[in-house]
Amino acid sequence: MTKSTRLAAAALATAVLATACSQGSATRDTSADGGKVTLRYFTFSAAPDHVKDLDTIVAAFEKENPKVDVVVETAPYDQYFTKLQTSIAGGTAPDTFELNYENFVTYASAGSLLDLGSVAGDSAPAGYAKESLEAFKHEGKQYALPASFSTVVLFYNKELFEKAGVAEPTASWTWKDEQAAAEKLTDKKAGVFGDFQPVQFFEFYKTLKQAGGEFLSADGKKATFNSPEGIKAATWLVSKVGKTMPTEAEIGGTADYDTNLFKSGKLAMWHNGIWQFSGLKDVPFEWDVVVEPGDTAKASAVFHNSVAASKTTRHGKEAYAWAKFLSSSNVAATTRIQSSWELPPVSDQAVLDGYLKDPKPANRQAVFDSLQSIALPPVIKRQQEMQDAVTQELSNAAAGRVSVEEALKAAAAKVDELLG
Repeated sequence: MTKSTRLAAAALATAVLATACSQGSATRDTSADGGKVTLRYFTFSAAPDHVKDLDTIVAAFEKENPKVDVVVETAPYDQYFTKLQTSIAGGTAPDTFELNYENFVTYASAGSLLDLGSVAGDSAPAGYAKESLEAFKHEGKQYALPASFSTVVLFYNKELFEKAGVAEPTASWTWKDEQAAAEKLTDKKAGVFGDFQPVQFFEFYKTLKQAGGEFLSADGKKATFNSPEGIKAATWLVSKVGKTMPTEAEIGGTADYDTNLFKSGKLAMWHNGIWQFSGLKDVPFEWDVVVEPGDTAKASAVFHNSVAASKTTRHGKEAYAWAKFLSSSNVAATTRIQSSWELPPVSDQAVLDGYLKDPKPANRQAVFDSLQSIALPPVIKRQQEMQDAVTQELSNAAAGRVSVEEALKAAAAKVDELLG
């Protein structure tokens, strides 16, 4: 999952941090420079496919707010949170930045975020889907505004299915159906793989739900994923490696390996997010999507992203104005819809209905159908450490260094320590 996958909690600052330092700390008052305020905004979801779309939103905001300049900084998802944490610790935090649902609690609990309600001037921001707004509250305070949401679906190459004489996926498919098709579609001599589903935290918690299991105990104090259901889910992921999908050695640490494999027409099925739609517009073959297969139940991953402001910013009102515009303005909503840049968390269904008018992929209804059975990620204060621990142990199992049972036992022990 390219969106997907995700990061060490401490590292040395790199290029973005250096850029941030050259621009100065977010606490620097720039209002004296020509009477304008400069706001730095740091994002992972815009690059590389939607930088121009973000520029469109920035231009519209600056037109309405001529005394504010928004300076955009980007980083790939797999580097983003390391750089963000480093900049906050070093006193060079951007004024505003993107946070996903999984990491929001960590930053809110650490006291790194500005209470937007303290500068909003309105009691409850209007225009948002209620559930999305509530997701970014912490201890009753609105520390971020929901900016977008996206789901994970099953992409498939229609031409490879036709060539192999395999029926295309349907919403009623189960793991067994997917496995049977993947085996028929895999042609290693031709370099064609039947399936690609990353062996990592974000796929595991979802497949665990599909298998009928739970990641944490009801009170959130203990890991429960090393259960029969967890073993079944992890085995489902690990069993694909080297058979119907490439091995770790074959991937060789290549960035966006799965994306390039699908675009080259060498991958039949691909578990990924709707943020990939725009990047597939010009591939030379027919493709479509369907709700992901389940086991005992359906369960689709839904990701929420938000806009937060640094507690150290000197431009709280401007930061709030930008966060609100980026997350709920008509310009932002329509730009996201038209460019297939995830979906705006707005309450106006008419805006969302416009999403279905784009003919590629044809089955865009699957995006909304996937919302009927949501698997939200487990969230704890030490979120990134938990994600890394689970991914590391699953990777060990995928590489054959340990058994699935041993990997889950070790991962559960690590998560219990983090919870303790």
